Amino acid sequence: MTDPRPNRRLAAILAADVVGYSAKMNADEVGTQRGVSTWIDETVRPLIAAHHGRVVKLMGDGVLAEFASVVDAVACAVAWQQGAHPEYPCRIGVNLGDVIVEGEDIFGEGVNVAARLEGVAEAGGICISDIVQAQVRRKLEIQLEDLGEMSLKNIPEPLRVWRIAAGGPAASGEALPLPDKPSIAVLPFDNMSADPDYAYLADGISEDLITALSKVRWFFVIARNSTFTYKGQAVDITRVGRELGVKYVMEGSVRKAGNRVRITAQLIDAATGRHVWAERYDREIADIFDLQDEMTQTIIGAVEPEISAVERAQVSAKAPETLDAWQSYQRGVYHMWSYSAEDHQNALDFLTRATDLDPGFAPAHAYLAYVHYQGCIMHWSDDFDASLNAGMVAARRALAADERDAVAYFALGRIEMMQGNQREALAALETSVALNPSFAQAYHGLSMALVMDGQYDAATAAGEKAERLSPRDPIMWATFAVQAFNCILSRDFEKALVWAEKTLRHPNAAGYWPHAMMAASLARLGRTEEAARHAREVLRIVPEMSLKGLAGLYKTTQPDALEPYLEGLRIAGIPEG
Repeated sequence: MTDPRPNRRLAAILAADVVGYSAKMNADEVGTQRGVSTWIDETVRPLIAAHHGRVVKLMGDGVLAEFASVVDAVACAVAWQQGAHPEYPCRIGVNLGDVIVEGEDIFGEGVNVAARLEGVAEAGGICISDIVQAQVRRKLEIQLEDLGEMSLKNIPEPLRVWRIAAGGPAASGEALPLPDKPSIAVLPFDNMSADPDYAYLADGISEDLITALSKVRWFFVIARNSTFTYKGQAVDITRVGRELGVKYVMEGSVRKAGNRVRITAQLIDAATGRHVWAERYDREIADIFDLQDEMTQTIIGAVEPEISAVERAQVSAKAPETLDAWQSYQRGVYHMWSYSAEDHQNALDFLTRATDLDPGFAPAHAYLAYVHYQGCIMHWSDDFDASLNAGMVAARRALAADERDAVAYFALGRIEMMQGNQREALAALETSVALNPSFAQAYHGLSMALVMDGQYDAATAAGEKAERLSPRDPIMWATFAVQAFNCILSRDFEKALVWAEKTLRHPNAAGYWPHAMMAASLARLGRTEEAARHAREVLRIVPEMSLKGLAGLYKTTQPDALEPYLEGLRIAGIPEG
């Protein structure tokens, strides 16, 4: 006899939909459907899977996903909004509740509440139920705003609703202090074209402006990874200035029509909202690189009029020979900063294509070298020696193409460090920050190299500099992990645990590093059961992990400098080899 009772379980439910989907469909039905489908397959599904969830079903402009852990569900929602697609801004609701299971589908009030929470969220926002906030408040590094009780459609009782505030120091009411030199944040330009592929053009212009401005040694320029967290959002310039600690904010848009492009840009005093400068450019697509140079020089002149023409000329980088090379480079960088095993091969493929199309394009070679480094540090490569050798070749080619490219020295320093050449690594990374004083990732790399050289106090300072230059960086977890590693090697295990917990709580934390830092810190503090749990997670992510392998991978200048870390992992349960 069939059991009439429904199959039920407790689940965390995430409901999301694309804002303005109907209008997009009316404007371009085929293009919108294809674009949303591709975005879901290439970005949303891997993101949900990376947070241990599953997609239950798609509903045109919406996604319903289920998670066993409410912490995973909220972390996924935060990561989703931080890496939001500029063409498909979303609203997200998260609930924890009882669901009815029928095959692969789920139903019930738990699902309905998640859908209603999504409906009251703003574009780019996340709303969660009261039971969710109680579960995640102390487990994730987020700011919560109490919206009070709300009557939601078809939900019988009013529910208390919480909104997850945008990340960053200003979310708690504190503003970062202004640096002692002209400071600027370049927000990602909006793609106003019907073709979603032109989001890469808009992103590329923003990134090139950031790079060029960063090379002016008396500017303080916020890193790309922090400014791009505002992508696809309607922003308050004053709030951006407070959150990032800058005087000036630049925003703009790109619109393509046929073989022409229109770019608008404006520079705003963040404290007053006053427009310092604004301009509109209409050009042929073929002139895009000359246009970027022109915009950069004009902006520099607007921010700091006394900069001489000679100094301004020095910040111009060699443009690639073709737009195809530049677009391939931009796509490779996008996948590189996504920092996932799934994106790793895509980054290699696109950057290799960019270097093949234009062998003289230094940044493409440089970031190709960095992706090879990523493959080793994250254990994505099947052959570390081969990856590092390929990375060294790419770094050398970058320097041959442009001996003053800061990214080339950054990539070279990372490869030298992994090959055990710590003095050469430090020299390369110090050259990188000298060439580009606003290059946050170079300070992050310098911090790690200083740890390997036993300069623990200097490593702390370099990590702090990286955080200040990119306070909203989606991969700031990596800088936190290096700070934890630094404290472990210097035997300050209490402080190491603080940094390790901060690493693990970061919504974008990836790979085995967060769990390895937790395992080693907890083990050295005598909390062996907790340490063992994190060690098991390390081995789940990297099954072949061993102490012998780690000892061979990380080459310190001081004998036995790695021992505090290895001993912690040994106690936690990582095998010898």
